[in-house]
Amino acid sequence: MHFVIVGRDRPGAEDLRSKTRPSHRDYIHGSHENVVLVLAGPLLAPDGRAMTGSLLVVEAENREAVEQFSRGDPYRKVGLFADVQIDAWNWVTGKPGEK
Repeated sequence: MHFVIVGRDRPGAEDLRSKTRPSHRDYIHGSHENVVLVLAGPLLAPDGRAMTGSLLVVEAENREAVEQFSRGDPYRKVGLFADVQIDAWNWVTGKPGEK
């Protein structure tokens, strides 16, 4: 099953995001027993440049595994996000290998 994780940065946290980004990227691209990263990237401000949050799509057997994965993200550990939302997601269009 696929899940979408959306974290929205708290105001004024640009420096915290920059400082934590290398450890965040190492974490999400690392090996995780119950979660597989499918795709990920930053959410952007209207200017298309400033990062304002994160979107990750992961595959896991259940929401609990995704919650645990999300709690381990360095961005969450340092308090970057004002809020985090996790939703189950049905990947219908654009899935690699399917028409």
